[in-house]
Amino acid sequence: MSEKEIKSGSFEDFKINTKIKLAALWTSVMFCYIYGDYFSLYVPNKVKDFINGETLLDSPVRLFLATILMTIPALMIFASVILKPKINRLLNIVFGVIYTLIMLLIAFTTMKPWWSFYVFFAFIESILTAIIVWFAFKWPRYI
Repeated sequence: MSEKEIKSGSFEDFKINTKIKLAALWTSVMFCYIYGDYFSLYVPNKVKDFINGETLLDSPVRLFLATILMTIPALMIFASVILKPKINRLLNIVFGVIYTLIMLLIAFTTMKPWWSFYVFFAFIESILTAIIVWFAFKWPRYI
């Protein structure tokens, strides 16, 4: 950076690698998922439904599919840091689009007063995953 570009009293900054940006975004997404699920325990009768087995994950297959659904974003944190840019970019675009659509679907189908926090999280998660797609799509290239 030239001296002309540095203004007196400005804060030091540096360019953050795209891989780090993507990993940080996936980490934020995972925190929102975790907090959303944790806060759902405060919805009236939710714990009772868990105890009675009256949940969406009421079979081994559904529970396993939900496990896969939540494992992918968790693994994308690490994958975004270690994978080569070409496959990294592709996976971030594909999974970013898929998870954006899933979270928008959840947001628009969970419109009940006690679940407003969940809708909020779903919108935040869809914004974060859309930003993931954007960063991956705009991945800088060497000229």
